Amino acid sequence: MINRSVCESEVFSAIYKNNANDLRNYLYYKFGDLETAEDLVQESFIKLWKNCVKVIFQKAKSYLFTVATNMFIDKKRHEKVVLNYQKQNKNHIDNQSPEFLFEEKEFMKKLQFTLGNLPDKQREVFLLNRIDNKTYKEISEMLNISVKAVEKRMHNALKIVRKEIGNV
Repeated sequence: MINRSVCESEVFSAIYKNNANDLRNYLYYKFGDLETAEDLVQESFIKLWKNCVKVIFQKAKSYLFTVATNMFIDKKRHEKVVLNYQKQNKNHIDNQSPEFLFEEKEFMKKLQFTLGNLPDKQREVFLLNRIDNKTYKEISEMLNISVKAVEKRMHNALKIVRKEIGNV
């Protein structure tokens, strides 16, 4: 079997039979998570199958152990990032009481209504600047008007919005 290709189904099956349990046990003993270890064994063999042309028979076991270990480390890193994100956003989530959510919803309705009632040219400039983050110069070039005209439209839009819903 030494000179045979890993891509042959009999060779691949033999590699699986000879290494799957050892690989699972290795991952379980190293990281202490049986379910993840079993999943990674399957993913490692899938990766071996997809790359069977590149992997020689003598290196198949080493390839499997390396791939599985790297995937497990990547998974743990991802979990760490998710936990850090959750910790950072815990206060934000805690502040979203039903009262806060209701007020936010009411504010969004009022904002949409106000923006919908702006004159077309003012609404266009306001949304390009505040939503699309376009500069006054970029807006003037897009609309083929002067920067002063953009400033005037934005000023008028802000006056109306502030009058209706306060500072934005």
